[in-house]
Amino acid sequence: MPPSTASDTAAQTFDPVSTLLIDNNVRDGTVREKAGSDARWKAHSGARRRAELADFLRNRRASLKPQDVGLPNGGRRRTPGLRREEVAQLAGVGATWYTWLEQGRDVRASLDVLEALARALRLSQAERTHLVLLGRGEQPPPCKSPAERVTPTLRRLIENLGPNPAFILGRHWDYLAWNEATTALFGDLGAIPRASRNHAWLTFTDPARREMFTDWERSSRVLVAKFRADSARHLGDGAFEALSTALRKRSPEFAQAWERHEVSHSGEGRKDLRHPTAGMLSFSHAVFHPSEHSEQRLVLYSPLPDNDTPAKLAALLEDR
Repeated sequence: MPPSTASDTAAQTFDPVSTLLIDNNVRDGTVREKAGSDARWKAHSGARRRAELADFLRNRRASLKPQDVGLPNGGRRRTPGLRREEVAQLAGVGATWYTWLEQGRDVRASLDVLEALARALRLSQAERTHLVLLGRGEQPPPCKSPAERVTPTLRRLIENLGPNPAFILGRHWDYLAWNEATTALFGDLGAIPRASRNHAWLTFTDPARREMFTDWERSSRVLVAKFRADSARHLGDGAFEALSTALRKRSPEFAQAWERHEVSHSGEGRKDLRHPTAGMLSFSHAVFHPSEHSEQRLVLYSPLPDNDTPAKLAALLEDR
């Protein structure tokens, strides 16, 4: 047998300490390489999100006019839309800090700040979600619509309209307030359960309400077209979507009109109604949006001389 050499002896000798050190060095190098790769990916992803956020903010800002958000026009503008300073003012944040967001700088906005920007830019629910995803990389919490209230001033206004039926609808078309003339015309809305006290719901599910329309097919299509137009402003609003789903299931006529995808924003016209006791009544019809509560609408019916409407309505009010 040939004699062993020094190199052979070294190769055959197992040194657990040296082996462990070598193995750990390899493992540490792999971990460091993976950590570096993750950091590079996060940095790249963050940069892309900031660029997307900047582009999204600029586009939404350019789509708004000063009068859309209650600001004076301020004369001719070099570029369309709001100024950065105006958005910052509406959101209650610093103009410089907002400018950094639009420039894609590495600043992280809080959820409260992003919510304020969503309100300032009049974003829909879908746009709000997109904004938070870009700004924080996470889904926002569900947006709960605040309980709607009618101001005392508006209540007094409709109460003082006398023989003119008037009522206020909320963002989901719920009846929020009405006067005595409305009760004389449509019945006691207060006696209807709150969950069903909705203009669109009653129009399509209450047979007595339907019987009042002398032109049901046209009026119902126009109503659905207006409702469809409103739905675009409430994307992601669970209550609005639940109402439209329930109406489609409950009323085949609503479902059929909904599928036409017609939209309408008309707020004026003539209404000829068939009252169960007073007979034919004619009104001019108009819709107004309070400036401080633009999602609400004041609906006014003014009696026309046709069909002796003023006298008939006065008699209905006396009988109450």
